[in-house]
Amino acid sequence: MSELIFYTNPQSRGRIARWMLEECGATYRTVVVPYGPEMKSEPYISINPMGKVPAIVYAGKAVTETAAIVAFLADLFPAAKLAPPPEQRQDYYRWLFFAAGPLEAAVTNKSLGFELPADKSAMAGYGNYDHVVDTLAKKVSRSAFIAGESFTAADLYVSSHIGYGMQFGMLPKLAEFADYFERVTKRPAKQRADDLDNALLKPA
Repeated sequence: MSELIFYTNPQSRGRIARWMLEECGATYRTVVVPYGPEMKSEPYISINPMGKVPAIVYAGKAVTETAAIVAFLADLFPAAKLAPPPEQRQDYYRWLFFAAGPLEAAVTNKSLGFELPADKSAMAGYGNYDHVVDTLAKKVSRSAFIAGESFTAADLYVSSHIGYGMQFGMLPKLAEFADYFERVTKRPAKQRADDLDNALLKPA
């Protein structure tokens, strides 16, 4: 297998990608990219022209955007069984990209104090914040996992958004969210990933 390089910062969404790497049992090399000029200049912007982390490079090609990284790794490491069989991926893709699209947009606008006029909600891909929150809360309360009968990369990605949103007040601390987050994050790979990232935060 080609070398897998992981570009991250422990105070970023790189924590989501790290968790996925640990779930996959991947062997990878970590490169910490500091915030500031180093993240916004060469050589890093040749990997991600947006100047943001995380990113991975595999077989000499970069993958950016956390949802794309998670989906790519699920396919790269099929033995980890973090994606359903292709013919059963309806909910997997739906909720993975619901979190990357409508949820992300709604939460970002809400946190920035931007409220859509009621008569303009049809112009936004997510409609309105309350509808996004209600839709997600109903989904995670109906079954143990979001895309079938077992944990998948979609749970990893969605639960990360929910946990971050509740922690920083961008999502309400609904019982449905809290129960789902606790249920799907009690995993050895999550603990390993957190330990690795927290160690990077400690003074050398």
